[in-house]
Amino acid sequence: MDDTERVLLVGGGGREHAISRAVAASDATLFACASNRNPGIESLAAELETLDETDPEAVAAYAESVDATLAVVGPETPLAAGVADALDDAGVYAFAPQQAEARIETDKSFQRTFLDDHDIAGNPDYAVFESTDEACEYIDGYDGDLAVKPAGLTGGKGVRVTGDQVTKAEAKQYLRDSDYDRVVLEERLVGEEFTVQAFVANGDVRLTPAVQDHKRAYEGDEGPNTGGMGSYTAPTRTLPFMDEGDYDAAGDIIESVVDALPEYKGVLYGQFMLTDEGPKIVEFNARFGDPEAMNTLPVLETSFLNVVTAARDGEPLPELQFSERATVCKYAVPAGYPTDPEAGALVTIDADSAGDALLFYASVDAREDGIYTTTSRSFAVVGTGETIADAEAVAERALQRAGDDGLRARHDIGTADLVQRRIDHMAELRE
Repeated sequence: MDDTERVLLVGGGGREHAISRAVAASDATLFACASNRNPGIESLAAELETLDETDPEAVAAYAESVDATLAVVGPETPLAAGVADALDDAGVYAFAPQQAEARIETDKSFQRTFLDDHDIAGNPDYAVFESTDEACEYIDGYDGDLAVKPAGLTGGKGVRVTGDQVTKAEAKQYLRDSDYDRVVLEERLVGEEFTVQAFVANGDVRLTPAVQDHKRAYEGDEGPNTGGMGSYTAPTRTLPFMDEGDYDAAGDIIESVVDALPEYKGVLYGQFMLTDEGPKIVEFNARFGDPEAMNTLPVLETSFLNVVTAARDGEPLPELQFSERATVCKYAVPAGYPTDPEAGALVTIDADSAGDALLFYASVDAREDGIYTTTSRSFAVVGTGETIADAEAVAERALQRAGDDGLRARHDIGTADLVQRRIDHMAELRE
């Protein structure tokens, strides 16, 4: 590797802003393409091209036009469309799985069957249906609660859980109203969710610290699911409600998936439910999490570019070093999000006024007179500190500076009360 690497980043959200920051910390030249213009990415890139990021030919043509030597694909929709395949075919190494391997995320029925076929630990009970009527009959006859999941991509918002979010009758009505081609019904897992992301290439697996995301829209874990309202990490690789054995078990599951997918490259994201029996698999994603990338990349001391170039060059991936600091990420979203979001509020915070927090733009509208909200998540602030409480205070101060005019956030993420509830919940389950 040398300082002439020209890296193309595909995608324009908060996750991609975090990736662009990690790339910009090296001597590489960054180019970016996305269907939106993220002002944070634009400030770091030599050039930002607006194009359809799910159009493989357009992305590959742009990569060739800027003489890209590497590419990193952020979101899942380009992976489903085969963007990594097109980049690889064009001679631009994509640190991202090709379409066939990305099915571990993009097709939930494939995912469950694949895990079953390879005897991978932690796969819950499940059934796949193409008939809504048959799925509804299964819901009626199942002894227990179920997670109801469309087989395809839904941006983290398509799941309904009986006994938690909806009744069985409401779950059946949801299926009838939605008219999905295929649906996966899974046993409801009870415990605490956590995510472990891994860098993968040439059979190597390098794990990052565990993260806990908060999908529910409102404080106290209430309301509908979202793309993620925020997340936290501890100064260690584990979280306060888990032990080293739990983390190691999750890592073993990730490694067994990679063993069964020898061509996989890029980031593999394992989402787990820590139950009284250990980690069970909620799902796998074929890319960084959003917001989880914003927790792990800022504390990664190993050069992210060195990881990607080693992957391309067929060298062993470097062992990862992380600073022993906690992180707390809190998303600011438009008022009314996610059910009835109101766009057009002026974003008054910027990188300079965020204090000690990092600011990552997600979906915003950069105009001549300022940056405004859209109907999706607006921006995230990330605090780091020696403890989770310290990191939470840094993030919260930044949110206070941003104000709440047209914006909303979950202020409880990373607070001592919420973390203690997680610890108490797992202690209760394990008794």
